[in-house]
Amino acid sequence: MVNTPAKEARPNVRLHIIGLVVGGLFAIIGLRLWTLQVIQSRTAAAAVNSNTIRVVSVPAMRGLIVDRNGTVLASNQSIQEIVLSRAQVALHPAVVGRVAALVGMTSAQVQAALNNSRYSQYQPVPIQFNAPMSTVQYLEEHQSEFPGVSVQQVTQRAYPQETATTTPATHVLGYVGSITPAELAAHPNQGYTLGSQVGASGLEAEYEPYLRGTPGSQQLLTDSLGSVVGVAKTTPSVQGDTVVTNLDLGLQNAVASALQSDILTDRKTVDPLNGAYPAAKTGAAIVMDVQTGAVLAMASYPTYDLNEWTGGISTANYAAIQAAGSQPNYAIQGVYTPGSSFKLASATAALSRGLINPYVPYHDTGTFTFPGCTGNTCSLHDDTPSDAGEIQMPLALAESDDDYFYNIGYQFWVNQATYGLTPIQDTAAQYSMGQMTGIDLPGEVAGQVDSPQLRIQQHKAYPNAYPSSSWYAGDNVEMAFGQGETLITPIEMADAYATFANGGTRYQPQVAAAVVTPSGTIVKKFTPKVTGHVSLPPSVYTPMLAGFEGAVSNPKGTAYGTFRQYAHFSLSQFQIAGKTGTASTSVGARTQPDAWFIGFGPIPNPQYVVVCVVGQGGYGDAAAAPAVMNIFNYLVANPVSPAVRLPSSSQPPSLTPPPTNPPAGTPTTTTTTTTTTVPTTTTVPSSTTTTTTPASGSGVAG
Repeated sequence: MVNTPAKEARPNVRLHIIGLVVGGLFAIIGLRLWTLQVIQSRTAAAAVNSNTIRVVSVPAMRGLIVDRNGTVLASNQSIQEIVLSRAQVALHPAVVGRVAALVGMTSAQVQAALNNSRYSQYQPVPIQFNAPMSTVQYLEEHQSEFPGVSVQQVTQRAYPQETATTTPATHVLGYVGSITPAELAAHPNQGYTLGSQVGASGLEAEYEPYLRGTPGSQQLLTDSLGSVVGVAKTTPSVQGDTVVTNLDLGLQNAVASALQSDILTDRKTVDPLNGAYPAAKTGAAIVMDVQTGAVLAMASYPTYDLNEWTGGISTANYAAIQAAGSQPNYAIQGVYTPGSSFKLASATAALSRGLINPYVPYHDTGTFTFPGCTGNTCSLHDDTPSDAGEIQMPLALAESDDDYFYNIGYQFWVNQATYGLTPIQDTAAQYSMGQMTGIDLPGEVAGQVDSPQLRIQQHKAYPNAYPSSSWYAGDNVEMAFGQGETLITPIEMADAYATFANGGTRYQPQVAAAVVTPSGTIVKKFTPKVTGHVSLPPSVYTPMLAGFEGAVSNPKGTAYGTFRQYAHFSLSQFQIAGKTGTASTSVGARTQPDAWFIGFGPIPNPQYVVVCVVGQGGYGDAAAAPAVMNIFNYLVANPVSPAVRLPSSSQPPSLTPPPTNPPAGTPTTTTTTTTTTVPTTTTVPSSTTTTTTPASGSGVAG
């Protein structure tokens, strides 16, 4: 056998293969380095910079809110804030206790602020807002003991027209607070952060997009530990726009004063009919221009101090405001039984549909008995027995005769085939009663007008309280004179009577007149907005107007005596028409009625409608009419100019309001004032829905 020769080993081949593999790897690495350094150099540089540059938002100064004369109602003031760096706390933990002792806090409170995620990780954390000068000076003298603690200038809301007892137009202006997570999520990519301050109520919230301004930004240089080592770039913020309102400061103060005085007096006055002191818990007053819907003044009681909210309200102060019932704006969020003030809708429905002739006498016996009734409650009585006798529509409105309107409700009930089931409710809706008015303030609630549909809804939702879903003749009669389940807000009532006063055009109530830039450029103007019409031909308007005039001028009128007592001007030269409302709010209890008075004038060309309501205040003529009359005393002496002055570079907003005349009936002296224009900020020395429940059954309606 011949052996096969062994194959020769080839080490050189293996070395070549290994060399090729290694060379390929180096080629790949070189290609990658070339790609990173040449092709992707800009991207890589940006990635490196993103690790060292942190962009933080710089809040803008809020815009001003001014009245129709350019007087500043809400501005900004510069204060000092003590802040603490998180990075320095990490290096010097003991500083937490030192700064806590300095500002009067506990170490736990300071640590909680440091842990609060609403503050940027790259900006110092606020520890004390509006620091007193003594604290600031101590810090400056002992800076070495407080590493990471510094003082910075910030701005907060200021109210230059505030007095020792009140902030004008508190509920209208509203307040500013920290943005909530929900609000932040709802406004992405708009410059808001967890620490942003936003309008939380009133005009501050309604016109937040204009008032907030444009935030700026800072590009902060940080080291590997995240500590800020410098500022690369700053983009300045832009101050917010100025909101010019239809409010008149002098009138606003007069309205708020009249409402408060009226309520406080009412609480101390025994009702002669039942011997009780009215609770007079809440109230509201409104003045509107009937020709445009402009809201000239609006007050809600009880009120609160807007300064409580600057820098964040304390838990104790917030609890006190809630306990006092001060926070709701009762002018747009309070709902009250209207009583006889609702007869505006009932009379209009009856006359416009031809149900009655306003000049055909109705025989009022003082008692209305339902025909064919066999139950326990078959009769309703006049609240005032002297109203009985032959009566026509004008006098029925003037003396607020109940029997006359009982009959209207009943006649509509028995003539459903002709007039439908809800003629009064339909007319009330045309007047805005039970409807949202669309006023430019957040949180408005809608009232309700009693109806068959409402009873079905109530029975379904609350079967125990409303065991029947049916609508009866008694319900229709109660609804016709403003009782039952009808609830109306003061702004709805103002809109309704303004609509009647101007002849039937319903306007949307409007608080803001315009928005302008800080330099005076017009951003937006708000013109009167028509939201509906009520047909008021002379056959309807004339007898009703005569009735409303009679409420004030006829000796039988419900407000005749009150106006003679409180009017300090000639009612023949400045004639007022009006309507009282006195609405029962309970059955069998000594709870006082809701008290209303609505006045409009001067007749025959009305400019103003004035509404006042006092919850559980008693009779409208005694509990609400005096406030309305005192407001007219002011208006007669200080008529509101139809023109709104828009701030400009030549006429900037002023801290000093124009002089006013004393209300009619007081000595007429003039006061000389010096106008002070408002700076961008003011530096100061550093030193912190209610428902009235209606009742079924007959009630007062004066």
